[in-house]
Amino acid sequence: MPDTFNPQELASAASQAMWKRDNATHALGMELVSIAPGRAVMQMKVRSDMVNGHNICHGGLIFTLADSAFAYACNSYNLNTVASGCSIDFLAPARDGDLLEATALERSAAGRTGVYDVEVKVLGANTVALFRGKSYRIKGEVIEGFESHQ
Repeated sequence: MPDTFNPQELASAASQAMWKRDNATHALGMELVSIAPGRAVMQMKVRSDMVNGHNICHGGLIFTLADSAFAYACNSYNLNTVASGCSIDFLAPARDGDLLEATALERSAAGRTGVYDVEVKVLGANTVALFRGKSYRIKGEVIEGFESHQ
């Protein structure tokens, strides 16, 4: 591992380290499409086992996709970061077979806290949810033993 990374290399390395340990996103069939400092894009195809009694994607799974994109965006600096609070507004349903894309963007980062917005869309179509996550940096690094310089 190099002694130093540029910000994009650091974001990529941190996301790869997280991805190897992220059983929840794997189980839901999510894919990390892109990563950059303070930004992440993830996709998830709505499967039949994700549909609720109204024959639409369960809101908790849409929330999970948004939360995962948020997690990758706020850990892109190689500093262990967790959610301190999240909210979501559901705007439209997603259905079996839809490919959802969640784009997480850092809006503010100061000290140990950050604010991130995530838009979840049916790929190529309408927005289904808007998510806001507040982050808190805890002790440690995503890549153990590598000190980030942010």
